[in-house]
Amino acid sequence: MQKSCLECGEKIVGRVDKKFCSDYCRNAHHNNLNKDRKNLVRNVNNQLRKNYRILEEFNPNEKTTISKNKLLARGFNFEYITSIYTTKTGKVYYFVYDQGYLPLENGIYALVKRN
Repeated sequence: MQKSCLECGEKIVGRVDKKFCSDYCRNAHHNNLNKDRKNLVRNVNNQLRKNYRILEEFNPNEKTTISKNKLLARGFNFEYITSIYTTKTGKVYYFVYDQGYLPLENGIYALVKRN
């Protein structure tokens, strides 16, 4: 019984349990299966990376303050964070990996780095 490649339909030569005619077809098949999920993950990771670079750029000395407008002007997206830390006094810090921010009053944010 002749088997055909799951990706391109070509005749498969070789082992009995082989599903693809080449590494190219095997990779293309699996990439096509995971394309939708990968786009979502790729977009979220890109935004997290961008947020991290912005926080790191504005916070070189591990502690500073900045206005919300400056963060937004650089493309910071407040919807993408990796963790939240609440202190005993009830202050809520939002982190992108080890770079974080604390909303203060009048659109000012305290930037911190977690060690």
